[in-house]
This record gives sequence, C-alpha cells and structure tokens, in this order.
Amino acid sequence: MSVKINKLEIENVKRVKAVKLEPSQNGLTILGGANNQGKTSVLDAIAWALGGNKYKPSKAMREGSVIPPKLHIVMNNGLIVERTGKNSSLKVIDPNGEKGGQQLLNDFVEELALNLPKFMESTNKEKAKILLRIIGVGDKLYQLEQQEQEIYNQRRAIGQIADQKGKYAKEQPYFPDAPKQLVDVSELIKQQQAILAKNGENARKRQQVKEIQGRFELENQQIKQLQEQLAQLQAKHAKTEADLQIAQKDALSLHDESTAELEENLSQIDEINRKVRANLDKDKAEDDARQYANQYNKLTEQIEQVRKDKAALLDNAKLPLPGLSVEDGELTYHGQKWDNMSGSDQLKVSTAIVRQLKPDCGFVLLDKLEQMDLNTLNQFGDWLKEQDLQAIATRVSTGGECSIVIEDGYVKGQEQTVEQPKPATGWTGKGAF
Repeated sequence: MSVKINKLEIENVKRVKAVKLEPSQNGLTILGGANNQGKTSVLDAIAWALGGNKYKPSKAMREGSVIPPKLHIVMNNGLIVERTGKNSSLKVIDPNGEKGGQQLLNDFVEELALNLPKFMESTNKEKAKILLRIIGVGDKLYQLEQQEQEIYNQRRAIGQIADQKGKYAKEQPYFPDAPKQLVDVSELIKQQQAILAKNGENARKRQQVKEIQGRFELENQQIKQLQEQLAQLQAKHAKTEADLQIAQKDALSLHDESTAELEENLSQIDEINRKVRANLDKDKAEDDARQYANQYNKLTEQIEQVRKDKAALLDNAKLPLPGLSVEDGELTYHGQKWDNMSGSDQLKVSTAIVRQLKPDCGFVLLDKLEQMDLNTLNQFGDWLKEQDLQAIATRVSTGGECSIVIEDGYVKGQEQTVEQPKPATGWTGKGAF
C-alpha cells in the first residue's frame, strides 16, 4: 500500500494562519483562492514537515505572529509527523507509539514529490535519464546511443570522403577515343624496325632484278656479236631467262608497308598517354567514390539497426505512462518533446515519473494548476484516481472545482482558531514569580 496523507493541520507558516485539511485519498485536492492568500504556503509547509529542514522556508514563521509554526500531519499508515516549538523540532510517531526521525520519513517520501518543479525545470536530457533509470534500461540504452554516435561519426566521415571523391571524379577530363592501356614506345619502334628491315630486303631484291636485267641485255649483245659462241651463250641465256622470270614473279608479289601511321603514333604518343592516364584517374576516382558510397550505405543500415534495438529496448520496458519514450536522449510523450507538450501533459508526465521513482510514496504536491481548463483538470483528476495517486494542488480560483478556498491564511468557512500566546508571567512580589 502506498503512503498518503490522511489529514493535516498547519498554523503560522509563511502566509498560513490556520488550515485544517483532510485531502482526498485519490485524485485531486485543490486549494483554491486568490493570489497571496496562503495556498502555496500550505504546500511548502507539507514539504517542510515531510522532507526535512532543507525544505524549511527562509522565513518560516508567519509575519506578525509571536507563536512559532505548528505542523501536524497524519499519514494513512498511522505515522504522525509533527513540528512544533521554537525550533520546530521534528517528532515522528509510528503506529506502535515509538518515536522516529527523518530517516523513517525518507523511506517512503520521494523528494521530487515534494518539489515537482525541480523535475519540471530540469533539462529534457536529465528528465530522460531519470525515466531510463526508473525502467532499468539506462545503461543499455547509453551503450546503444554511444554505438549509434560512433557509427554516425564514422558514416559522416565516409560520406565526406565519398562526396570529395565524387566531385574529384566529375572534374577529371575524359577522352573516349583514347585506348584503355598506355602505349609502349619500344613496341612501336620494334614494329617500325621490322618494317624497315623488310622494305630493305625488298629493295635488295629489286636491285637484283636490275642487275639480272643488265646482264640479260649484255648477253643479247654478245649473242649478236659472237655468233660463234651462240650455242654456249644460248644455253647460258636460257638459264638466265629462267632466273629472270623467277625474279620478276617474286618482285610482282612484293608489297611495301608504310611506316607513316607508326611515325604519326610515335609523334602523338605523349598526348595519347596523357589522355589514357586521365581516363585511368577518372575511372579510379569513380571507383573510389562508389566504394565510399557503399560503405556509407552499410553504416546507415547499422545506424538503423541500432535505432531499432533502442526502440525495442523501450518498447519492452515497463514505462510509467503509455506514450512516454526517449528519443535521441530526450524525453518525449506521444512523439512530442517537453517544450512542445501542453502544460497539462507536462504535469501528467512529471507526476507519473516521480510516482515511479518511489512507488511507496502515494502523494504529490502540485502548484499553480490554473494553467488547466476545467475539462482538462477533470481528466487529470480521473487519471490520478486510476493511478491510485493523491495530489494536493493549488489553483488561483474560487470555483466549484476547489476542495477548499483559502482567504487571508484561513480556510474559508472553517472555524478560525489560532493558538494564542500564553500571557507573560509577572512579578508577584516577595521574590516570587
């Protein structure tokens, strides 16, 4: 069973003169009234009574009063909490009649239940850390967030390199008519020398034709001049004629190859190779860009998986309020971050988280509920009842939604009784008081 407040009596604390209250065990108990009438003073007094002297107001005694503050709170577990006397000393009596101290109260009183603004004014990341600590996934989620950040940083670096490589590849010139490989000068020279050697052999054979032709003509003259040697010369001439026919036949099939193309290639080889190198550089740059783009995509997939793991971690956790989550290290409710939540949603989220911090603490103090309209106020009250939670709240109002209305430090309509100071004892004479 969670511990709640059954009744309380407060006198001479800040603006409060005398207030008695039996708050509802579930839902809202609203302290209404105009400004500066003592509503917030009641909440401060409860926080002081249950939370200890760190919640003691700097000017705890009501201005104009000669009677010290008096606090008396009865809890539903039977504990009685009192602060009385000049020093407002704490006295805690348990159901068995034994006295206890602040530690007994600390066992069930949640600090933020007494000081909800402390939670509401914390940063969104601090709120998220509190929630994650409550549901027991803070360490695991922190590890996943660290992993996500490391992969994200790695992906960003890869993405920058991929962009640089892509831009560099686009800026490189490209020559579609250039060969794929660099041209080897020595190979061209070797081919040229082979052709020149072949052409030299052809020239030699042509020269041979000329020489045979000369001999043939000379021998014709000798035949005419030397009839007597005709028989011998005719035989020789027949052989020479046969040689001539063979040589002529060979000469007809000869074809000289041009070295002009090779000479042109040799003269242009530097330009060709420059284009080839440019094309190779561009191909390399494009390949680098593709590789880094692939790495970037793989890292993106890893980030998405980590985010799914984070979502699954939160989905499987027991959250204090449906729709509550943590995204990018910040608290969200139905997808909205804290600064985009309505005032009523902020109160609901804060109350749910604070309740979960210490489930034995069944109450919470809320100040300034005038930000809620009546419909939202009723919905919030119904939600508190569903949560079996007691809320004592203030609201600048005197309407029917108020459980009590405080005027000038009193509960309106309640009998106004304040402990009066005892008269000072005077001299009675003869040395006696």
